[in-house]
Amino acid sequence: MNLLTVENISKSYGELVLFSNLSFGINKDQKIALIAKNGSGKTSILNIISGKDRSETGQVVSRKGIKISFLEQEPYLNPNLTIEETILSTENETLSVIATYEKAVLDPENTEAYQKAFEAMERLNAWDFETQYKQILFKLHLNQLDQKVSELSGGQKKRLALANALLNKPELLILDEPTNHLDLEMIEWLEAYFSKENITLFMVTHDRYFLERVCNEIIELDNNQLYSYKGNYSYYLREKEARAEREAVEQHKTKLLFKKELDWMRRQPKARTTKSKSRIDDFMQIKKKAHQRRQEHQVQLELNMERLGSKILELHNVSKTYGEKTILDKLDYSFTKGERVGIIGQNGTGKSTFLNIITQKELPDGGKVVVGDTIKFGYYTQKGISIKEGQKVIDVIREFGDYIPLKKGKQISAQQLLERFLFDRKKQYDFVEKLSGGERKRLYLCTVLIQNPNFLILDEPTNDLDIVTLNVLESFLLDFPGCLVVVSHDRYFMDKIVDHLFVFKGSGSIDDFPGNYSDYRAYETSKTTAEREAKNSEGEKTVKTSWKEKDSTRKLSYLEQKEHKQLEKEIQKLEKQKEVLQNKFVDPDLDGDTIAQLSIELKELSDSIETKTERWFELSAILEG
Repeated sequence: MNLLTVENISKSYGELVLFSNLSFGINKDQKIALIAKNGSGKTSILNIISGKDRSETGQVVSRKGIKISFLEQEPYLNPNLTIEETILSTENETLSVIATYEKAVLDPENTEAYQKAFEAMERLNAWDFETQYKQILFKLHLNQLDQKVSELSGGQKKRLALANALLNKPELLILDEPTNHLDLEMIEWLEAYFSKENITLFMVTHDRYFLERVCNEIIELDNNQLYSYKGNYSYYLREKEARAEREAVEQHKTKLLFKKELDWMRRQPKARTTKSKSRIDDFMQIKKKAHQRRQEHQVQLELNMERLGSKILELHNVSKTYGEKTILDKLDYSFTKGERVGIIGQNGTGKSTFLNIITQKELPDGGKVVVGDTIKFGYYTQKGISIKEGQKVIDVIREFGDYIPLKKGKQISAQQLLERFLFDRKKQYDFVEKLSGGERKRLYLCTVLIQNPNFLILDEPTNDLDIVTLNVLESFLLDFPGCLVVVSHDRYFMDKIVDHLFVFKGSGSIDDFPGNYSDYRAYETSKTTAEREAKNSEGEKTVKTSWKEKDSTRKLSYLEQKEHKQLEKEIQKLEKQKEVLQNKFVDPDLDGDTIAQLSIELKELSDSIETKTERWFELSAILEG
């Protein structure tokens, strides 16, 4: 069933044409991702199909009565409301049904209105709306329901807007970088949620594992042409490579034809026939195709940075607290040559503070940080770069350096580095204020790299970067011979770049895990659940305080009693399935892909058990009351 059709849409800003005459459709149950370079107009496309902006040509046609929700990169929320008030003040169909039902209860003589309202409550499962929104807010770490929106960080506001979008249960959900500002635990929960929900998605995201596990179709916008791939990210990569090979063959044939036609053109007399003119027109088309260049770059560099000495970076009993919150607790660690460390952990556990301390932008409360004499830091922070008014792209990078030295006396100039990071010569002389958010991040990366550091620190470098740029950055980092420390929520990026992890667990606890992110998740999910099971058997688990106080006089309805008994059976069945799945991890012959797939299945199973268990405890509390 077609939900929405896009017909010949276009967008430009003055002489800058983002895209023109694009057409595609969105059908029910599709989970589509739009992939394109930064500055190609991805966000503009989302704004147009969501109705937030208008196309200069064509139209967007949606099915009558369709419910659409749009999660923007920078959503607007009323700053005067609390988190809970924000949820309850939205134009949510469920809230409208609840209000109608409450009104019908006050007029018991109008049985028809009551029956209609009751059926609407049943259809939307509105009885549990409070539990639903609190569970989602809890998963998104928005636990202080009375906290004002004005007090929230940008990331918290994005998560609150995401909760609103999910609770609206739209037929079509449009998402602009949904995983930005989410920690790894939240991203995996969101993956599992989208995988099991019957919801149609159209999104822009740079998270390649998210693309792999959620999407069933990818649309690529490349040189104002749309290419559709009916599969996930792995399928897209295979088919894109095959398409590139076909295009290379066609390009070679075109060049041969061009040479042949060029010889013919040179032999022609000045007086031409109508037939000759037609052939000349064809020749001009062939010439255009033959000289078409693709702006794709592969980084293969031998960097000649300053040599790392025997002493690189040492932390001795380093401690840091903010009030009663402990960030680092007597941390000891010495970095070695060529070390590549990934840092993961929930938001607020001190990852960015750790980076500021090792670069001596912040001082520890106790202990000391010793930096080797030859160390030259390159620090990419989340704050980005401050731009002077009227600056051009090339001027910005030249403030930090003119070239990077390579081995054998070669060098890569500032212009060449910008080209490698997808700024062509024309773009290099654009004013910086014309750049998109992702392009500014790309430029900022170049300003860090042009300084030729031998100890590179990247704090969330993948946010707002397109997939093409991510591939370029990964290639550069794989060639980087110095020390590398990366904080990122991009699991695909971490798997490709780092050798081991610092896992920040909060309260100053940091684990050094000898592997990449997928290794860590496989290890975590294969752990025994004995603690939780023991806790349950001892009756320590209680009803979550996030539920509202129940009326002690309330009794379970007939349907709730049936649900309570059914949940017991379902939980037992799921626990057995989980035990069988966990036993599969014991097989020493499992490859990485199988482990990753089993981990996803185990996560989904655990989430289902948790949800059903919470509901069982809620009903039990009423039954025992």
